[in-house]
Amino acid sequence: MAMALPPSLSTEDRERALQLARESRKRRADFKSKVRSGQLRWFQALESQDQAIMKMRVKELLASIPKFGEIRVINILDRIGISHARRIQGLGARQKNELRRELANR
Repeated sequence: MAMALPPSLSTEDRERALQLARESRKRRADFKSKVRSGQLRWFQALESQDQAIMKMRVKELLASIPKFGEIRVINILDRIGISHARRIQGLGARQKNELRRELANR
C-alpha cells in the first residue's frame, strides 16, 4: 500500500509551519538547557502546558539532567516501563508518579 502524500501547502502556509517548528525546537532546547544548568527542575516539564515541551520525548528530558547519560536514562525508562519513544504528553499518571519517585532527589 502506498503512503499518502503530505498536504499541498501554499508558500505562506509552509513558511508559517517551518517557523512554528523552529520556535518549538528552540523552546525545547531552552528548557533542556535550563534543566542542565539547574535553573529549572526536570519535573516542571510534567506540569507544563506548553505544547512544545509536552511533545518532547521523555528520554531527551531525562538526558538533560546533570550526570544522566544514555545508559542511565534507558535503564530508568525500562525499569518504569516507559517506551523510549514516549513523549511527555503521552505519560500516564502511574508513569509520572514512578518517575517522580525514581528521581526524587534530582
